[in-house]
Amino acid sequence: MAPRHIGSRHARALETVTIIVEEAFVPLFEQALMTACDTVGMFEEDDEQKYWRLEGVKEVGAQEEALQSSIAVARAITGVEAELVRHITEAEGWLARTQEAFPPQNVGRRFCIRGTHLNDKAPSNRLSITLDAGIAFGSGEHGSTRGCLRALELIAYRKPQRILDMGCGSGILAMAAARLLHRPVLAVDIEPWSVRVAASNARLNKLSPLLDCRFGNGWLTPAVRSKAPYDLVFANILARPLCRMAPSLAQSLAPGGTAILAGLLNTQARMVTVAHQRQGLLLERQLKEGAWSTLILRKPY
Repeated sequence: MAPRHIGSRHARALETVTIIVEEAFVPLFEQALMTACDTVGMFEEDDEQKYWRLEGVKEVGAQEEALQSSIAVARAITGVEAELVRHITEAEGWLARTQEAFPPQNVGRRFCIRGTHLNDKAPSNRLSITLDAGIAFGSGEHGSTRGCLRALELIAYRKPQRILDMGCGSGILAMAAARLLHRPVLAVDIEPWSVRVAASNARLNKLSPLLDCRFGNGWLTPAVRSKAPYDLVFANILARPLCRMAPSLAQSLAPGGTAILAGLLNTQARMVTVAHQRQGLLLERQLKEGAWSTLILRKPY
């Protein structure tokens, strides 16, 4: 769910691409926009949350083939001919507007997510994670991220030793676990840019010694296989990939191990839960943040 990294703070010609879809189709179209956009934001289009407006920011002309192809796939899968609307975004002041949209975010009882643009002192009673606003647009606000951080607080007393962040994106969950639990975390993503961003964020937060950031293909990644079984696995991805990966997750969890799953809408929670219950995992708790759900599952001893 992590946005793409913006290579330069001095943006060239930018455009905003907008698409409006029903709640159930948000994950697919969000993923489609993320193939080409530097940031993707989600906004309620109506009071009943039936429709959401997805907005992506990209350089004009960049990744056009990837964008059109991904949108076409999302339309084919959903059967929804959602219109992609574009308008030019003034490059001057863009970063400032992004920073304004990324204020400090207190999450749960322990965490504070802060942008690098903030000069005030971090609160002493919280564990701070610092991210570049240009990299982590909305990271502290997204329901999936907030749900995972809250879930981490709830299971921290178990003191997991072997930890995996599958689909790490910006590395925010891996860093949160390392900071709270003082344990090494393996952070894996299928996108090379995510791995670079996660490693960069780990250095920024002085957590590099605890984070092992790897490029890989999910559960087939050699490092993931060699370090199993895990006491704690984060997977903040999408509902259908989570269902497909359920057997591998169950096999890779240690007895008594915990899985924190997110990236799914409230309407998709049952589907994901059932897929993992079929693999013998038990649902301990479902946390809701707006339209998004986070599941805490556990493998029996």
